[in-house]
Amino acid sequence: MASDGRSNLKPLSLHVPEPKFRPGDAVDFAAVEIPPAGAARRPDTAAPAREFTDLAYTLVRVLDEENRAVGPWDPKLSPDTMRRMLRHMVLVRAFDERMFRAQRQGKTSFYMKCLGEEAVAIAAAHALDDEDMCFPSYRQQGLLIARGCPLVDMMNQIYSNTGDKLQGKQLPIMYSERRFGFFSISGNLTTQYPQAVGWAMASASKGDTRIAATWCGEGSTAEGDFHSALTFATVYRAPVIFNVVNNQWAISSFSGFAGAEATTFAARAVGYGIAGLRVDGNDALAVYAATQWAAERARTNAGPTLIEHFTYRAEGHSTSDDPTQYRSAGEPTAWPLGDPIRRLKDHLIAIGEWDEDRHAAQDRELAEHVKAEQKAAEKNGILGHGLHQPLDTLFDGVFEEMPWHLREQQAQMLAEETASGRPWDRK
Repeated sequence: MASDGRSNLKPLSLHVPEPKFRPGDAVDFAAVEIPPAGAARRPDTAAPAREFTDLAYTLVRVLDEENRAVGPWDPKLSPDTMRRMLRHMVLVRAFDERMFRAQRQGKTSFYMKCLGEEAVAIAAAHALDDEDMCFPSYRQQGLLIARGCPLVDMMNQIYSNTGDKLQGKQLPIMYSERRFGFFSISGNLTTQYPQAVGWAMASASKGDTRIAATWCGEGSTAEGDFHSALTFATVYRAPVIFNVVNNQWAISSFSGFAGAEATTFAARAVGYGIAGLRVDGNDALAVYAATQWAAERARTNAGPTLIEHFTYRAEGHSTSDDPTQYRSAGEPTAWPLGDPIRRLKDHLIAIGEWDEDRHAAQDRELAEHVKAEQKAAEKNGILGHGLHQPLDTLFDGVFEEMPWHLREQQAQMLAEETASGRPWDRK
């Protein structure tokens, strides 16, 4: 009976997301909706999230096509602050280029660039308080650079050399810097989200004023940890900022596999009843303004905010990835939101606070600075030129109190080293 009633129905089928452009295709981003700069309204930070759900579906923009800062989200930053942000973005790009080249030269095993995404971390770092805790993913090296972490320390970690404070225990670029409020990076996707919520809840429980901010890619929003974190954050109104960096691609799968064809990633916030903003991730002023707004909301006990940074990954996922195998070579240059460094530079020039000659001089200065820091770091060793850490440090920094069986193994190793007369050291 039931089967007869369904005889006129078409067979069920599944929808499999497919990117619009594959290798060899011409690229046309005309379908990407880019609202005018300054069009998005800016609600009061104390307003209930349900009153501005529209901001999860539009795009907060400040810099317009004439390089002016317009609209209610204009943070009205001083020229000095904007020049510092520009300098830090240029420095990140120079650092990335030098370390990418080092990997190609066999000096390290792995590296990940943030080309085209520099504004996401740099502008946020400038908007946050230095004592706020950051729980990054693996493409927010700009947080460390903006907060003043010595480049040599970062390079030592990349090389896992004698100067590596993590003793070679972390994959290159997975930094851990308590001095600069930068929580240890994990290779397991989105574990940092619940960690950030837990830290923020602890800060609130202690009556502190520091908030937490965390980052993940759009593909990672499909992980269970993402949703667990948002549940806890909305229930307890944790003072935390969730940043989703929508750079259009996961490792080799486009954003549609994480749900981008159905809705925006900022819309994830709507279902949880928290504030959601969708921001032009290549507009440093928009990123700054959104982060500043979310930080004020968190610090005044108005609850968490989810910010989707709409941007584009101009490079491969990492040095282990070849993007020409899965996307059109024309995508990076065709991306309609442009380059974040060029856009901030052009704005400063437009208001008479910068010029092309000074910018070119800064490019040269910072490239030389990164080169000098690299030489200093390489004095501590590079990949493949000896064991840079004594083998007995294998047991250090893992447990607060080393278990008995590891103490026993460490003692056995040291005894064998003494008996053999061949010290297993960094030589």
